[in-house]
Amino acid sequence: MTVPAEQIIDAELGQALSQRYLSYALSTIMARSLPDVRDGLKPVHRRLLFAMRQLKLDPATGFKKCARVVGDVIGKYHPHGDQSVYDAMVRLAQDFAVRYPLVDGQGNFGNIDGDNAAAMRYTEARLTDVAMTLLDGLDEDAVDFHKTYDGEEEEPDILPAGFPNLLANGATGIAVGMATSIPPHNVSELCDGLLYLIRHPDATTAQLVNRIPGPDFPTGGTIVESRASMEQSYATGRGSFRLRARWEIEDTGRGTYLIVVTEIPYQVQKSKLVEKIADLISDKKLPILQDVRDESTADVRLVLEPRARTVDPAMLMESLYRLTELEVKISLNLNVLDKNRRPRVMSLRDALWAFLEHRIEVLQRRTRHRLGKIEHRLEVLGGYLIGYLNLDEVIRIIREEDEPKVTLMEKFTLTDLQAESILNMRLRALRRLEEMEIRREHDGLMAEKGALEALMGDSGLQWDRVSTELKAIKDKFGTKTALGKRRSDFAEAPIADIIPLEAMIEREPITVVCSEKGWIRALKGHVAAGEDVKYKEGDAGRYAIHAQTTDKLLLFASNGRFYTLGCDKLPGGRGAGEPVRLMIDLGNDEDIVALFVYKPGVKLLLVATDGKGFQIEADKVLAQTRNGKQVMNLDDKARAQYCLTVEGDTIAIIGDNRKLLVFPLADIPEMTRGRGVTLQKYKDGGLADVKLFTKAEGLSWKSGERTRTETDLGLWTGARASAGRLPPQGFPRTNKFT
Repeated sequence: MTVPAEQIIDAELGQALSQRYLSYALSTIMARSLPDVRDGLKPVHRRLLFAMRQLKLDPATGFKKCARVVGDVIGKYHPHGDQSVYDAMVRLAQDFAVRYPLVDGQGNFGNIDGDNAAAMRYTEARLTDVAMTLLDGLDEDAVDFHKTYDGEEEEPDILPAGFPNLLANGATGIAVGMATSIPPHNVSELCDGLLYLIRHPDATTAQLVNRIPGPDFPTGGTIVESRASMEQSYATGRGSFRLRARWEIEDTGRGTYLIVVTEIPYQVQKSKLVEKIADLISDKKLPILQDVRDESTADVRLVLEPRARTVDPAMLMESLYRLTELEVKISLNLNVLDKNRRPRVMSLRDALWAFLEHRIEVLQRRTRHRLGKIEHRLEVLGGYLIGYLNLDEVIRIIREEDEPKVTLMEKFTLTDLQAESILNMRLRALRRLEEMEIRREHDGLMAEKGALEALMGDSGLQWDRVSTELKAIKDKFGTKTALGKRRSDFAEAPIADIIPLEAMIEREPITVVCSEKGWIRALKGHVAAGEDVKYKEGDAGRYAIHAQTTDKLLLFASNGRFYTLGCDKLPGGRGAGEPVRLMIDLGNDEDIVALFVYKPGVKLLLVATDGKGFQIEADKVLAQTRNGKQVMNLDDKARAQYCLTVEGDTIAIIGDNRKLLVFPLADIPEMTRGRGVTLQKYKDGGLADVKLFTKAEGLSWKSGERTRTETDLGLWTGARASAGRLPPQGFPRTNKFT
């Protein structure tokens, strides 16, 4: 098909894309994702409630199939997929997802485990009292209406919203370039805040938080956010709230106990939570926990069994809070559409005041509508009274005149409505008693008209009326009712203590074995290096270290880097173990210089092949990543050669040139990183061996099968960085102290 040339529009691609994407973004923001600050609803929710009202599904009537409701919604008001509409309807009926459900569901509407609701052809629904409060006034010109998408019917722009739904039920949504996240609150506290704001329009956030202390989640839990943090969040409209599961200790006798979780955080699926805890147990990431069981029925009951009676329950729960969704952060992003349909982030006070302004506008519109109805009725009653006063003449005109309506209007100065009403009057209404009732009704309407006119002319009376309505909402849905009782409580913000590693790992003795080729493993118990320890062919033992599973191993490599290994993460004793190079980023051309158990507060002496070295605290060499921590900087040809635990007060160092030098250990500085200082100078070769000892005890070395000790070291004692002298007679030709 060829498009006519006159229908082709020349436009730049960038400009055309911008215009179309902007249209899409505005549509998403205004007609899909962001709630209105006045009724707290998105269009799909508003259309659902309106369609159910049109079907007369109020709380006093029976249920109707959800498929019927969804069909009406997508056929008349919301041209989108039926599943998305049904999903929105299901959520409005879930008491664990919505603080004050707007839909009363009958059938399977899903559960807290994350199971889906039954198909819409099986479930039934009707409106709740809360939803009826939101809809109250639609027939009284309380809000504007607009044409539906096909132009055949009308739907409301906004609901009258006699219930503070935005903050009471909250909202979440992701639009284009913006999002919203509003947690639910307790409606009784919201009414207190609104009443206080009416009396004190300049109320501060702190004063409002005194009445509205924080969110109230349908699934309960404990909010552990500080008061200052919550005030800041409510003042800016952005922030977050830390929510924890509620738990209790159940005594099982003989000093044993169980931890029972009775409430889980909002929007956390219980089945996935249990699965996560079970994975932690199977992966041995939480060895102080023995088992987890889900014994929930209608109420949540997660049973946590500690491994031993000595496990501190508070510490166990702190571990679970950090590792699972037993603690979550609920974000606050009070991004809503204001009354001008513009998206913006509001503070708590702004949102409350916008609701109050809407209630005033609804009150004024309903009052004007009622005044119009009264005027109409009074006009009709005025005609009736004229007819009663001139009953015989009216009867004559009706019987004899060809156009009685025109004659009545001219004879008694009646309006068209009054003449029509007289002509339509039933004969039985001509009784004397009926006349008295009409006069009584007329007087009552006149009194009501005066009251309504006074209300329209006095803003103070209008605020009093809104206050009365809020008090009624508080009485109907307040804390004295099962629905309105506060479910989430508050606790002090926890101190971020670091849980000791010993609490997370079961302490057991092991023997760490590392071969010459770098294959490492952990044998159970403390065993001797030669006790049935086998290695791969061509390999042999190098290190055998007694440790505990809670210990950390420090590995110092020839590249000057320290690596940290957790003993609990080492491979088991079966087989030859695993290459340590797979656990850390250690190159194949690098060698292991030292492997030992980390002990806090210990000092280490590092020495390179070029005779340079320095002291360092062991606490400063712990590495957090596989890449290790560069501690000793090396020249191109130098390699790290020794890592010794600092003991004694003197150092003896000997080079390949067979020169021995002794000097005080205090001459070697303590550093955190670097090349160090020169310990001994060499013309040829480099470092052969180094030893730390106590000067008073003398310098010892192996000589064949014997150990020889030299206490008179005056000849070899010199300044640091000296060349030294030939060692004593009988010193090994290998230039090694051991």
